[in-house]
Amino acid sequence: MHPPESKDETSGLAIRQFPFAPVLIVPLVQHLGKPSIAEVREGQEVRRGQRIARADGFMSVSMHAPASGIVRRIGLTPSIGGRMVPGVFLEPFPGSTQEIQGGTPCPLETATRNEIVEAIQDAGIVGLGGAAFPTHVKLKIPEGKSIDTLIINGVECEPFLTTDHRVMLEQREDIFSGIRYLLKVTGAQRAIVGVEANKADAVEHLRAGMPADLPATVEMLTVKYPQGAEKMLISALLGREVPSGGLPLDVHVLCVNVATTAEIGRLLPRGAGIQERVITITGPAVKHKGNYRIPIGTPLRFLLREVGVAEDIDRVFLGGPMMGAAASNLDVSITKGTSGVTAFTDREGRRTHRHVYPCIRCAYCVDACPIFLDPSTLGMLAANDEYARMAEDYNLMDCFECGSCSFVCPSHIPLVQKFRVAKASVRKAKSA
Repeated sequence: MHPPESKDETSGLAIRQFPFAPVLIVPLVQHLGKPSIAEVREGQEVRRGQRIARADGFMSVSMHAPASGIVRRIGLTPSIGGRMVPGVFLEPFPGSTQEIQGGTPCPLETATRNEIVEAIQDAGIVGLGGAAFPTHVKLKIPEGKSIDTLIINGVECEPFLTTDHRVMLEQREDIFSGIRYLLKVTGAQRAIVGVEANKADAVEHLRAGMPADLPATVEMLTVKYPQGAEKMLISALLGREVPSGGLPLDVHVLCVNVATTAEIGRLLPRGAGIQERVITITGPAVKHKGNYRIPIGTPLRFLLREVGVAEDIDRVFLGGPMMGAAASNLDVSITKGTSGVTAFTDREGRRTHRHVYPCIRCAYCVDACPIFLDPSTLGMLAANDEYARMAEDYNLMDCFECGSCSFVCPSHIPLVQKFRVAKASVRKAKSA
């Protein structure tokens, strides 16, 4: 797949600090797994970087204050998924220096594997590529499994987004430090940083600064979509095929996003928690496009007002247009999993608000699917709510929702959206 990249307007713009909103709303559901448990009370003063919510078990992470201020309320807030979730409403102090409060450092030289895993959980680090899977869970290698290769994912194939590109250019030393932590905790013998050819300057920059004692290489890949997906990247770099229903662990590989790696290298030596992240704000409807380091909990409405948007703004995606989710509520907050905000005008919206026609069996979607599913048949089964059959007979759960099928469909059938609903139904049935 080769959708328009649309990265030129922001790829050359350095990361800038975003201002604090009058009220920051930190959802306690920002990751896969169990929500965090608030450990602050209404009216309490907190310092930037202070832990405000603790992990609820292993499949959970801590939350930290994005600013020094006062907790005004603990209550429900809308999430990108549409449901209401608990959140901490924090009002920043106007005159504060906003110095970040650190904790107990996790020294690379002396820390054990378990101590590194615990430090990553305490820092609240999740996958910053968009999935928001708790990183410490991924790093806990099960008995009988082993890792020989660590892949650092710097592909960033999603159109419009340049977050990872800028992180590779501006946080090189953090990335190298993060790789050292990851190599130690996984026991991998080597690391490969995979970067697509449209980021040649990042490849050169990383190669030029690569420490001689770090067993890592930087590989440049042909530009393809959706090469940033784990299975695609492993195949491209190593020629190994992850089996259906399997994980990278099954082929002795672990993949970690490059921005996640940089945060590990930046935060663990200081014992700090993640209270902000770099995102790309872009799209035809945005006036002041750029890459910004934004406090977690910044309301989308405030963000759009600060960067300026066109009067005929039509749609806003959290993420990019292929794998991102359209925001139905401007009161949702920027979370750890928000890799970008992409806004479109009514002009682009008219191209997507098209009539849906019946499937004509052209098989374009079958050719486009990177994992060889049959989106056409899956779409027809989804129309009849045959979700269990989709999962059992047609490997629905292997779909990673890249959107390639929807992109090529001449009948404008929203296939990937149907698959998301179907997968959610299957998961709900299994947990019942």
